[in-house]
Amino acid sequence: MKPRHWKLAAAAGALVTLGVVTALVLRAFNSNLVFFYTPTQVSAGEAPSGRVFRVGGMVEAGSVQRDGVKVSFRVTDTARTMTVAYEGMLPDLFKEGKGVVAQGRLVNGEFIAQEVLAKHDENYMPPEAAAAMKAASAARGGRT
Repeated sequence: MKPRHWKLAAAAGALVTLGVVTALVLRAFNSNLVFFYTPTQVSAGEAPSGRVFRVGGMVEAGSVQRDGVKVSFRVTDTARTMTVAYEGMLPDLFKEGKGVVAQGRLVNGEFIAQEVLAKHDENYMPPEAAAAMKAASAARGGRT
């Protein structure tokens, strides 16, 4: 092979390698990407079915039901409410009337959480949840 052909082959090999590495990185990134949705968006069918996503809002008062380590509760964005089922230990700061973000997937129309996150103090709410609560409140005419 001539030196010119070696250089061409090396350049082509480098491009193929770069393409494969880029494809693998994008695939890994896409599989680990988790989007946030509100109960209103989930009920409207905007959330992916069969894929992990986050849902957040306020834990509805009087909705927490415990059966050992199995817990179910309702999350609301003041416009819509949805039930979340979770099996495991809840965070210490998890309480009715407080903000929560649950990560999981829809299974046969029910949200099964793999992880439940509670806000860390009374002044904090995830920016997505705060924006969703504000938008839902505005849609209802400012009533909370």
